[in-house]
Amino acid sequence: MVRRLKIIVAPEIAGSARGWRYFPGQVFIVTVAALIYFGVRMLTKGAEVAAFKNAYDLLTFESTLGLDLEAWSQSAVLDYHWMVTFFNWVYIWLHWPVILGALVLLYHYNRHRYTLMRNAMLISGALGLVFFAFFPVAPPRFFDGFTDTVAELSTSYKYLQPPSVVNKYAALPSFHVGWNVLAGVVLFRSTRSVPVRIFAVASPLLMSVAVVLTGNHWVIDGFVGTALALIGLYVAHRLGWLTRRWQEPTTEVVPESTEDPELAKVGPAGIEPATERL
Repeated sequence: MVRRLKIIVAPEIAGSARGWRYFPGQVFIVTVAALIYFGVRMLTKGAEVAAFKNAYDLLTFESTLGLDLEAWSQSAVLDYHWMVTFFNWVYIWLHWPVILGALVLLYHYNRHRYTLMRNAMLISGALGLVFFAFFPVAPPRFFDGFTDTVAELSTSYKYLQPPSVVNKYAALPSFHVGWNVLAGVVLFRSTRSVPVRIFAVASPLLMSVAVVLTGNHWVIDGFVGTALALIGLYVAHRLGWLTRRWQEPTTEVVPESTEDPELAKVGPAGIEPATERL
């Protein structure tokens, strides 16, 4: 029973990197974690006064660092409809679709890296909930001079993340940036494919710009989200190193021979098999 639980929670010890036997268990784990995450966010969304006070304090701190670029940057693009539409789409479609797609891709081709990314999200998400609960921050879109471009010019986001599960005062940290950085780092280190590596770098960079231009986050929110995501990645990596001490050895499945021996080592997307290095 214990061994079965270990295999479900840490699927890299399940043998073949391409088996989907334990995938439903992973869907269950991620779904429960998401329900807890959004549930706590919903429970903390009533601190309106504190959220605006913290936002003003945050903006004051940004101004001392010269990072208060939100109003200037958004006003610079509002007259260009194509640019506003582009960054709205970045904000909407380069977050959850990219993160879930990365998890599925890694689960299929590199079970160890999948577990690493999943655990890093769980750890950083738990840290983020502390901020949401005790340091709510109102986003720029609630202040005069800002436009909520996603809400006013798009309906897609309402289906991907319904307003009923959104905490309006959870601007800090920005996991739109942090988790995209996390996905980018893990994908970049897991592939030899140049297009995938370019996407892994471009996605978090575009998201860092999009969260500000759409009025959904302050500049510093992205830095904090990235810091928490990387802390989660470090802790997950250390935990993985420790748990390998008590995981029983397994027989590694050797791929069948192909016309090109190198193709047996790397998946179609360039995703490499599990390695010890991050």
